[in-house]
Amino acid sequence: METPSTTPDAQSPETPLPPETPPSSSPPPAPVPVQQPKAKRRFSVVLLVGLVLVGLVAGGLVGYAVSYSSLNSKVNSLQSLINSSSENATYLSYPNATYLLAGNVSLSQVYRQVQQSVVVIQDLLPGYNIFLQQVYSEQQGSGFIATVDNQQVIITNNHVVTGTINITVTFPDGDSYSAKEIGSDPLADLAVLTVNPMPSDLQSLTLVSSSTLSVGDPVVAVGSPYGLQGTLTTGVVSAMGRTITESSDSGQTGPTIPDIIQTSTAINPGNSGGPLLDYAGEVVGITTAAVSSSQGLGFAIPSDTIMREVSTIVSTGTYNNHPTIDANGIDMGYQISQQMNVNVTYGFLVESESTQNGLKGGNIAAYDDQGNQITIGGDIIIAINGTRITNTDSLLSYLEQNTLPGQTVNFTVVREGKTQMVPVTIGKLSQ
Repeated sequence: METPSTTPDAQSPETPLPPETPPSSSPPPAPVPVQQPKAKRRFSVVLLVGLVLVGLVAGGLVGYAVSYSSLNSKVNSLQSLINSSSENATYLSYPNATYLLAGNVSLSQVYRQVQQSVVVIQDLLPGYNIFLQQVYSEQQGSGFIATVDNQQVIITNNHVVTGTINITVTFPDGDSYSAKEIGSDPLADLAVLTVNPMPSDLQSLTLVSSSTLSVGDPVVAVGSPYGLQGTLTTGVVSAMGRTITESSDSGQTGPTIPDIIQTSTAINPGNSGGPLLDYAGEVVGITTAAVSSSQGLGFAIPSDTIMREVSTIVSTGTYNNHPTIDANGIDMGYQISQQMNVNVTYGFLVESESTQNGLKGGNIAAYDDQGNQITIGGDIIIAINGTRITNTDSLLSYLEQNTLPGQTVNFTVVREGKTQMVPVTIGKLSQ
């Protein structure tokens, strides 16, 4: 018998088995760990990431549901509030905004309500050319129908008709009538006209007290700016109690008028004399465009002035009961207070008084912030009947609203550095 060779035969197709190891009493070697396939590890990582993403998505959905529920509750509450107030409000929608107007009224409703009561006033103003030949220039303004002492009249600005001839009034239906002036008050820029006979189907506007107005209240002006009949503009009350000095087209300075409404409503030539209205279509003032360099600002005579005067104008042809303290002065300020060695930086400083009405003027020459010469040393008016007076505007507005010529009123003044009460007799402002 042949024994197989232990040397492998390269030519042999089979590999011989190794020789058997004889049994041994030593322990067997430790097993070698088997490495898991990489494909299985990648699957585990993907599974873990998937579980995390699922958790995040689920948590987000739960949070969104809670937030949406809370937001939806708030929206429903807001919608309920809007619905509950819808009876008192109207919405105006524009491309980028929605405006809520109080009083269940829209601007178009206001316009339809008042347009038939606003008229165009035209007249001729005589003058002379450079060759001293008489010429006539055409003027135009606005006016509105009101009832005064059971008589329908047309109210407008005094500067629209003063010194003019051939006054005509054109109503919204196109009918024109010759008109005449019943009376006027240049110091309040008011005039009252009549047409004889007045058309029987005219609707008068209602006047309400302007004392109810506050800064920020919406207002509407209707008139004929630049001849464009029936134009509506709107804005808000910008300030109350202003003092303006009117000027004519020729540049002449007119009267100084206190207690004026300032508004952002566009007021242009031709608007003068038209009504300033609240959103109920009631008159709170009469617009005036006779203020030069007032770009972006509108002014109106308050309805309180109209109601105080118009009955007297209709019955007597004029109103001559404007109060005055018969004194010249300026607004107090820090620089003036330093020159006077007082700690009061507000009020009205009396420079001179023309009558013995209880006030005392100054006698020391000084200069204001702009370098203008002033007179200091006089009374500083800081209150009237307990109402604080901060400047000229507040002084003149208080006098116009609350006093009459001949009254004696308690003024609080700073005189020679001491605060004291002075009884002042109110005078009458001459036209």
